[in-house]
Amino acid sequence: MKPLRAILGTASASDKIIALSEGDDPRVVEGAVKAVKENVARIILIGDKAEVSALLDAHDGFDPDRIDIHDPAASDLTPGLAQALYERRKHKGMTLEDARQQITNRLTYAAMLVQQDIADGTVGGAVETTSDTVRAALQIIGTAPEAAMVSSFFLMLFCQDHHEVKGARIFADCGLIVDPDAEEMAEIARASADSYTTLTGEVARVAMLSFSTSGSAEHPKVSKVVEATQIARAKDPTLLIDGELQFDAAFVPEIAAAKATDSPLKGEANVFVFPSLNAGNLGYKIAQRIGGVEAIGPVLQGLAKPANDLSRGCSSEDILHMIAVTAVQAQHNDSGT
Repeated sequence: MKPLRAILGTASASDKIIALSEGDDPRVVEGAVKAVKENVARIILIGDKAEVSALLDAHDGFDPDRIDIHDPAASDLTPGLAQALYERRKHKGMTLEDARQQITNRLTYAAMLVQQDIADGTVGGAVETTSDTVRAALQIIGTAPEAAMVSSFFLMLFCQDHHEVKGARIFADCGLIVDPDAEEMAEIARASADSYTTLTGEVARVAMLSFSTSGSAEHPKVSKVVEATQIARAKDPTLLIDGELQFDAAFVPEIAAAKATDSPLKGEANVFVFPSLNAGNLGYKIAQRIGGVEAIGPVLQGLAKPANDLSRGCSSEDILHMIAVTAVQAQHNDSGT
């Protein structure tokens, strides 16, 4: 998988520290060990020290000292992180005692490590729900100054022999924004294009998806996609974007030539923006389960610093890949591009 190898290589060169909030999960520990062995990132595992140490010791031939373990209930960092959390959230009514209690929550602790620049990014969600994982990131790390919102995407890797056109693509938003309006859909498109270029180094070609192509149907849901495309194009005239397009007209050059003759994408889109979470979530799962496409995500975009969510059905390989994506995002943040 060339796109994935490229991401792993970029992550390795970045030498970032990634905090994994669920260090007592065997899959997370296995993913962490793989990340360290492959030099993808330096790792902090968060959890009870005895439990995490026992899981690390089960990996024969691996030096457990290569991974840091932070127990929020006993860490020397906990009092300082609690004070910083209080300062950050006191305007919302948080007391210092509240902060001292909340910092022992593993998602909160991990997010504060990132907010305080002790770690470069965090990954959770193998056990915790998406809502809890995202809430911690939003409340503690916050939205990037240049971002209008936080959204998500899946990095879809078309690398199997039966995939006629191979490579990496982005499906968005498949995990967070339920029913974006035109402004939000435009922002998802712009953020996803930036994410695609960050992860692949290639120019983004953005398709705004609908059940209509170039006016073939009239409906308020089609009009939203048309308006979103216009907004995104007006905000960034350099963005290569088109819509409304049906998926086949965005993905298959021969169909684009028949259905969307004036489309600048010419059926070669690599970023697909769905009109709703309903459509996006169904679309990525169909591609993954029937099409054999590897799906990495949901990856969050628009945060001040990287924090990402895992599927609760994730494997250790999924965790390794998300660690790599998070490290590349952190490198991108540092570069200021």
